[in-house]
Amino acid sequence: MADLSVNFAGIRAPNPFWVASGPPSNTAYQTHRAFEAGWGGLIWKTIGTPIVNVSSRYSALDIGGQRMVGFNNIELISDRSPEVNFQEIAEVKKRWPNHAVIASLMCESREQWHEFIRRSEDAGADGIELNYGCPHGMCERGMGSAVGQQPLVAERITGWVMEVAKIPVIVKLTPNITDITAAARAAKRAGANAISLINTINSITNVNLDTFASEPSVRGMSSHGGYCGPAVKPIALNMVQSCAADPEVRMPISGIGGISNWRDAAEFMAFGAGTVQVCTAIMHHGFRIVDDMIEGLNSYLDEKKMCSVDDLCGRAVANVTTWEKLDLNFRQVARVNHDTCIGCNLCYIACEDGAHQCIDLLNPDSLGLDLGPGRVPHKHVPKVREDDCVGCNLCTLVCPVDRCITMVEVPTGKPPMTWVEYQAKVASGEMKPLPPHH
Repeated sequence: MADLSVNFAGIRAPNPFWVASGPPSNTAYQTHRAFEAGWGGLIWKTIGTPIVNVSSRYSALDIGGQRMVGFNNIELISDRSPEVNFQEIAEVKKRWPNHAVIASLMCESREQWHEFIRRSEDAGADGIELNYGCPHGMCERGMGSAVGQQPLVAERITGWVMEVAKIPVIVKLTPNITDITAAARAAKRAGANAISLINTINSITNVNLDTFASEPSVRGMSSHGGYCGPAVKPIALNMVQSCAADPEVRMPISGIGGISNWRDAAEFMAFGAGTVQVCTAIMHHGFRIVDDMIEGLNSYLDEKKMCSVDDLCGRAVANVTTWEKLDLNFRQVARVNHDTCIGCNLCYIACEDGAHQCIDLLNPDSLGLDLGPGRVPHKHVPKVREDDCVGCNLCTLVCPVDRCITMVEVPTGKPPMTWVEYQAKVASGEMKPLPPHH
């Protein structure tokens, strides 16, 4: 069995599955429950000057009957006093000395940063996470994403922290920025030990078309909030990969954003995350989801003959490049398995109205198909005209039957050629511009 223990920027934990800073990490009671369930680490809900929250605080995007595909919150940092929070961190560390407990902090001045860093260390925290990400409430006070969106400001404040910090410092980045690598580089220049990303995305989930108020509603009014949950995973993966691939960053990454199961976690690790943080999935399903995460990742690493999380970390980073470096001469087409086709014709509709009109609906007899006993006869079945297929993939994505439609590589007999190479050859007169669908 693979070794799931991690050493993340000097912070040791029994596994890479950590509870993210948020409602599930608000108290010692919750932390005990998390560690009893099997989580390897926890980032405490952000500690700062106590705030007052509103009611209500959450809203969600549901799709196709699935709850909380996207989750929005307007909750702020901890509404409990720093004294209580630091006291409970000390209590947790005495009971769980081998688990990672990270103090998330958000402060207003250099002096307060210094004070809270020392208090975190005195409480026994294993590391510190600097919250530069909250897109609501705190940013209006000059903190949260107001810092994360300004790399030079983030660099200066991180520098203040590094003046006194004796334990590892993680900078939590906001996705509400044009280029997240600029903020990651700033963290690196300031001497931070690691970065974590992404924090929540600025959002409004809905509008009630009867009251014209958004959710969550506070006496008929609402506010933009922080968006998270499964829907943000593609955005988070892109930003994690961007930071992992940037030669000026090159520092440990803790991945956050839509992680709900071991597969999600493994994808973040393949893109360079040494640990992963989970919040929304815990709020939806509870701490016990970590059981499947641990078992699933263990089985996957064993199957791939990987001995540890380090063997997986970063394996996919180099396989992402810019569009101009992709092979223009690679070609694939869609093929339909009529033995498993249920005749819904979604592929035809999608191709006809939304893609490249290269699927025909034909009589099964004209194709010589024997649908077999017990099969519901189809008046028409889809057939791809491969000469016209551009390999866009849309039909495979809308098909409700797994692997009924597959993409098959078709040899072109041409050597690989990128857009950069194509431009150079056209400019030199070595070749003429390619026709469409070459």
